[in-house]
Amino acid sequence: MELIGAAWRKSTRSGQGECVEVADNLVGVVGVRDSKDPTGPVLTFDPQSWRAFVTSAKRR
Repeated sequence: MELIGAAWRKSTRSGQGECVEVADNLVGVVGVRDSKDPTGPVLTFDPQSWRAFVTSAKRR
């Protein structure tokens, strides 16, 4: 899937060298990638699943 128009931002929880970027500005999909490999693979999630994951991660 090509994420045309994705606005990538670094996760606030990323550490030194362990950088995750998220693109959540697109309709119907959230992209997640490794900032060290911006042309590499991208994981995609539907927005509801992504929100559930983030909510769960914040609780831990």
